[in-house]
Formats: sequence, structure tokens, C-alpha cells
Amino acid sequence: MRNISISITAAVSLLAGAYGASAADLGRPIPYMPPPAPIFIYNWTGFYVGGNLGAGWASGTMTDSFTGASLSDSKSGFIGGGQVGYNYQVSNFVFGAEWDFDATALNASRTGGFVTASANTNWVTTLAARFGVASGNWLFYGKAGGGWVNNSATVTNNLTGAAVSASNTNSGWLVGAGIEYGFTPNWSAKLEYDYLGLNTWNVNSTVFAPAADTLSVSRNIQMLKVGLNYRF
Repeated sequence: MRNISISITAAVSLLAGAYGASAADLGRPIPYMPPPAPIFIYNWTGFYVGGNLGAGWASGTMTDSFTGASLSDSKSGFIGGGQVGYNYQVSNFVFGAEWDFDATALNASRTGGFVTASANTNWVTTLAARFGVASGNWLFYGKAGGGWVNNSATVTNNLTGAAVSASNTNSGWLVGAGIEYGFTPNWSAKLEYDYLGLNTWNVNSTVFAPAADTLSVSRNIQMLKVGLNYRF
């Protein structure tokens, strides 16, 4: 009987201790555990519109068919405008198309011998396919397509004072590359380089000879732009 009494006493003590520990735990504040952050997968699919600004470099050569005179010049200037486009994402590959329009301050003038030539680029517009690889919020892409440039030019014979002026919209091919970062689900910023190779522009002229001769103007334009896009 004595052993049974000791066992009962020990069991009661254990239960009391366990109850006391539980009561003490109930009195302590439970630390706050914030819920896990939702997993966000960036998606580049959608229409977008945006603006851009940067710098352009125009290089050109004018050649006269009658005298063989040739003048070359390069000029840099401001460029800025806007763009619209569409992206479609499949896995981490992104495909799309983009149209942009930019005004420029690419104006150049050069004198060589008895000839002075000036050329102005008033605006540039391009239409190109975009293709790239997405890595989270980053998009690395290339561009390929075509472009159109509105030019005006004046050539003056400094000996006679004869001058000819002309303007046209010249076309060419475009290649480019860029990187874009989405800093919100709808907003992204980009840095882009484009090269636009233009077709030769021919102008009939009597500046150097009584009979008409031909002035040939070949130009290319390089552009480095930063931009901001809003995706719908």
C-alpha cells in the first residue's frame, strides 16, 4: 500500500507540473509571424506606350557627278519622341513589334573648296520587330526593321552663288539592341541603341554645270535613347 501511495503521489506531482507549465505558456504573448510574401512572376505581355529622349549621330557624304567633288561630315544632336508597341511572352522568350517617332536636332554644314553643303534631319520614325529573353524583371532584346527620315539639304557653289535646295523622306534599314527593366507591374524603363542605314538620296542640280548633273547624298544615323513605357 505504501508503494501504491508513493506512485499516486508522484503521478499527481507530474500532472501538476505539466499543468503549471501549460498555464505559464498560456500567459506568454504569442509572437506575430507575418504571412509569406506572395510569389510575383513578371509578365511582359501586353500593349504599351511611352516616351524617349537621347542623342543621335548622323554621318553623311555628298558627291557631285559632274565635278567628282565629295564632302563628308558627321554631326550629333538631341533626339526625342515617343513609342507604342506590343509584347507577347512565351516562357522566358518575348516577341513583339514597336513603332516610334522622334524629332531631331541633327543639322550639319560643311565647306570644301568652292562648295558649301548643309543637311538637316527633321524627324526619324521606325517600325521594327522586337525579340528577346526575359529574366525576371529584366528584358534583353534586339530589334530589326525599317526607318524613314525627313531630310532637307542645300548645296551652294561659292564661286557663282548658285544654290539648290531639296527635301525628301528617305527610307532605310534598322537594327538595334536594348535592355528594359520593369520596376512595377505596369511601368518599365529602357536603354536602347539603334543604327539606321539610309538609301542614297539623288538630287538633280545645275549648281556646278549648265547642264543638269546629280548630287548623291548617303547618310546613316545612330541613336542612343533612354525611355519609359507604360504597359496596359
